[in-house]
Amino acid sequence: MRATLNGHLVAESDDIVERGGYFYFPSSAVRLQWLEKSPKTVSDHACPHGVQFFDVVIEGTRHERAAWWYEAPQASMQSVRDRFGFWEDVAVG
Repeated sequence: MRATLNGHLVAESDDIVERGGYFYFPSSAVRLQWLEKSPKTVSDHACPHGVQFFDVVIEGTRHERAAWWYEAPQASMQSVRDRFGFWEDVAVG
């Protein structure tokens, strides 16, 4: 499975976990150099799994909060520990 943004490959792996309609890629399969931590919002702080969103920045274009991972996933989300999810401008398929 691949995650792409405007023709750029952000992540690729056959080791995918699907949860709640989202596909999570292992961090080793993600181009981490394109991710920058987003400031946390009130709802981010309220997330029981410790969500951290990331902006995806490619060639100077910022796609805000297009990736995320859980810093401290509870039991129900342990399967996505150390994995990134993508949405918004990032196409996954």
